[in-house]
Amino acid sequence: MKKLNLFAKYTGMAVVAAGLLFSSCKREGCTDETANNYDEKAKEDDGSCEYDDETISGELTANTTWLKNRIYTMSGKVIVPSGVTLTIEAGAIIKGAEGQDANASALVVARGGKLMAQGTAAEPIIFTSVLDDIQPGQLVGSNLTKTQNELWGGVIICGNAPSSTENGDTEGNIEGIPADAGYGKYGGTDAADNSGTLTYVSIRHGGITIGEGNEINGLTLGGVGTGTTISNVEVYATLDDGIECFGGTVNIDNALVYYQGDDGIDLDQNYSGTISNFMVVHGDGIGTDESLEIDGPEGSTYTDGKFTLSNGVCKTEGADGSAADFKSKAQGTVTNVTFLGGNDVKFRTKFVDPGVDCTHKSDAYSNLDGGDLVFSGISLSAGVKVYDDSDNPDQCPTELDAANTNAASLVGTGAGGTVDAASLFSWTAAGQRGEL
Repeated sequence: MKKLNLFAKYTGMAVVAAGLLFSSCKREGCTDETANNYDEKAKEDDGSCEYDDETISGELTANTTWLKNRIYTMSGKVIVPSGVTLTIEAGAIIKGAEGQDANASALVVARGGKLMAQGTAAEPIIFTSVLDDIQPGQLVGSNLTKTQNELWGGVIICGNAPSSTENGDTEGNIEGIPADAGYGKYGGTDAADNSGTLTYVSIRHGGITIGEGNEINGLTLGGVGTGTTISNVEVYATLDDGIECFGGTVNIDNALVYYQGDDGIDLDQNYSGTISNFMVVHGDGIGTDESLEIDGPEGSTYTDGKFTLSNGVCKTEGADGSAADFKSKAQGTVTNVTFLGGNDVKFRTKFVDPGVDCTHKSDAYSNLDGGDLVFSGISLSAGVKVYDDSDNPDQCPTELDAANTNAASLVGTGAGGTVDAASLFSWTAAGQRGEL
């Protein structure tokens, strides 16, 4: 009996050892059946899957998913119509083909459509040009720089949230998109409108012409509502504005605009959401304009909403570009923002009858003076300037001097923003290239 037990014992040990050996030698390979090199015998994926690039154009006709570790090329405009959702997985790379005007490449989400683009810091979703040599798994390519823009279009999202457009209208149409196309319309009555989610998304090297005199912004938001989530976004090296909001109520958190050709953040048509933890860096060599360009309502509808800018840094590198320009009835709150560089924060004013009646018209300066445009915790490298935008400027010098003194006291000085750019935006193109 003792010998039998010993035999059973060692036989069992041999079986267990063989099982462990077999399990440790499971074949590794590509286990994704959609890959070019799918291995039907592989039991464990080793990350070796290879895929063909895919070219997309025109209007999506059903819910669609763009997969991670792939490169998708947009040829012309790709449109997400009402009732359709485009989902983009973390790690996907989307490249825009070359072409201007009607042939400009861009992603356009129409009213009622949704974009679910949820990246991560380790695997952001990257929109860039076909000229960018970036490959799946990389955070940056090697051949394009911060001054190379206008290589494709950008991302446009249209929603149903209130926008104060001209002539009392309640909806507008994205500049450069033909009005009869339909997919460029934005605005409505639903402040909580949901156009999807953008998290850890980088938009690079865009700004190509979409129509006569109109370049596409990096990220254009028309009438986008608070049901939409936008957090951790970068716009890098774009010809036109970095982020532009035409009305709407959407909140934006953790946003970086780096080397835009026009304005860093542009707010129009009574945008009334909150932008927090943001940074704009612009410099010479790309025709840059303002870090911030802020306007108020354009028409007689939705005139009560107010924007909020909270905890930000606006940095001007070189002589080009101003710190900010508040104009056209800008109304809202600017809190804990640092303006770095040698240019002023500007406020527009107009006079009733220059040289005769030097009463200030309703404009950004009058809103600053009247309490509808409020600043606190502001840190300035330069100063504050009120400028006369009347048909006959400089006809009210005494009143303009007084306005400048008053504006400086109302903007005041403070601690400024506390944005830790190197940490917060380490995943971005600017962060990866050590440009922050």
